[in-house]
Amino acid sequence: MSSTVAAAPVIEDPEARSGRLTGAAFWAAFVLSAAGLLLTINQVFNLGVGGFRPISTAYYYLIIGCFGGFAFLAFPAIKRQKTHVPWFDWLLAAATLGISVWLATVSLTIQLAGWNATAPDWAAWLGVALIVMILDGVRRTGENVLFFACLIFGAFPIFAGDMPGFLWGVEFSPLDTVREHVFGTESIIGIPMQVVADTLIGFLVFGVVLSATGGAAFFMDFALALMGTSRGGPAKVAVVSSATFGMLSGSPTSNVLTTGTLTIPTMKRCGYSAHYAGAVEACSSTGGALMPPVMGAAAFIMATFLNVPYAEVMLAALLPSVLFYAALFLQTDLYAVRKGLRGVPKSEVPPLGPTLASGWYFIGAIVGLTVLLLAFRMEAQAPFWVCLFLLVVAVLRRKVTGFNLMSFCRLVVDGGQAVAQIVALIAGIGLIIGALSVTGVANSFSRELVQYAAGNIGLLLFFGAITSFILGMGMTASACYIFLAIVLAPALVQAGLDPMASHLYVLYWGIVSFITPPVALAAIAAASIAKSSPMKTGLMSLRIGCLLMLLPVLFVLQPALILRGDLPLILQSVATAGVAIFMLASAFEGYVYGVGATPTWARIPILVGGLLLLIPEGMTDLLGLGIALAGILAMWLARPRVAA
Repeated sequence: MSSTVAAAPVIEDPEARSGRLTGAAFWAAFVLSAAGLLLTINQVFNLGVGGFRPISTAYYYLIIGCFGGFAFLAFPAIKRQKTHVPWFDWLLAAATLGISVWLATVSLTIQLAGWNATAPDWAAWLGVALIVMILDGVRRTGENVLFFACLIFGAFPIFAGDMPGFLWGVEFSPLDTVREHVFGTESIIGIPMQVVADTLIGFLVFGVVLSATGGAAFFMDFALALMGTSRGGPAKVAVVSSATFGMLSGSPTSNVLTTGTLTIPTMKRCGYSAHYAGAVEACSSTGGALMPPVMGAAAFIMATFLNVPYAEVMLAALLPSVLFYAALFLQTDLYAVRKGLRGVPKSEVPPLGPTLASGWYFIGAIVGLTVLLLAFRMEAQAPFWVCLFLLVVAVLRRKVTGFNLMSFCRLVVDGGQAVAQIVALIAGIGLIIGALSVTGVANSFSRELVQYAAGNIGLLLFFGAITSFILGMGMTASACYIFLAIVLAPALVQAGLDPMASHLYVLYWGIVSFITPPVALAAIAAASIAKSSPMKTGLMSLRIGCLLMLLPVLFVLQPALILRGDLPLILQSVATAGVAIFMLASAFEGYVYGVGATPTWARIPILVGGLLLLIPEGMTDLLGLGIALAGILAMWLARPRVAA
């Protein structure tokens, strides 16, 4: 084995239960998680249990207290503390909870007295302590790049008056900056935290419940039963199962580590090269974060920024996701045809009937969730109803599932950890958003960007893509999207582009970094399982998943691809995109159905034709189709004939 392969880093599942949560730490985490989840249910369903109905700001502070405190128990300050909780982490957890509870009790006074400008100094110093703990929470749960971004931008109001050009903003003293962050409604309890507390917690818990009750295993078996024996079946199983599970988890890296442990070795066993198998899983898992109905945290925040129902975001994202997975499916099949690969032996494939009988309720849960979201617009309540359904089924089938009281306690802790990670990150990101908002820089940045582009849409999209990609390297998809939704998306809208397409454009380019070297976290995670070169896997992921970079440009220029426009235009755009995907897949994999293997000279016109078909213009469609067909025809005429 080469040294390159041996050096492939091992990435741990970020959603696996922390090794620190044992003994007293486990039960403390259970209490914090249970309190936070019960508080959320009380607020979302407006139950008013025991007459307890906190105002919204008090509720947000309590969420930070419960799950922010949880984060200090679950996530270590340094790596060597991964298996135990030191005394100072207990103290930090208690301090976070204590300060947040105090903020909740005085939240009405904070609003009525305008503490974001007039809070007494002693209160501001307590705010300083909370901000320090929030920054440490970001450092523990996110990347160092995000920590430094939160630190620098959080302090930006202190020196905004000395900044040049469009970076100049209203300047605040250090304590006034803290007052705006802690007591205002645009920073740590701004829109991102409001979306998490009001809507997203239920979906995070739903992903945990689905996995804990056997959903991940069922979707894998279901995909294997459907396609496992077909040519290149394991790769198709990876595409379908990763898409299904990824659209529920919203985490590309975690998705790779969940489904990839089975799909990647199976692909290798059936003849796929190690780096190709890793790339297929990485791309499939990354696309899952953009696939309805859940799509991760960013989609819910997007709905709030756009002031539209989440169902509208779901519908807009559906067609691009389907096109992306169609491209993956085609490429894996063409690769299998060219290499003469077979599927999994029938003896290793679970029968479809018994598989459906054992887990039909998981499909029912997804259908039910979609119906509740689209038909009843129950965005906040829907995941809790579906979680209740899954838990009831797990209890009724406990002889099969083994679900008991301890299983439930572990589930509560796992759900709390998923929420704690996102709450810790979002509280830190709030510092960035709050600083840019109170100084006025967010608006000036967008305005200057539009002026600098001088009406050139291509230049503006290029700036947007590069900025999104760079930020996506060091931030989570949610963090990258939130930042750019404030400073970049308004510039795209001001330039005359569709608002929904503009926000999806930013989201897509933030996700691309998961499969693009040098960072390529999803590809590296897949490489660690495949035992392949991380760089080679990353480059193959980039090639297989290139549509992830092309699609946002397409639907920005042609909103019909996000179902905006008349039905004939939508159908025409879908048909053209479908033909383009077929051409691109044929060129990349070197095989055309019904014709055979494609020589290098024939791949070029097919590739060029496919790219031209993606441009939303009638003339380029005709030209692209003609070039591609000419290449295929020339290849067919040049192939050797068998003598009669």
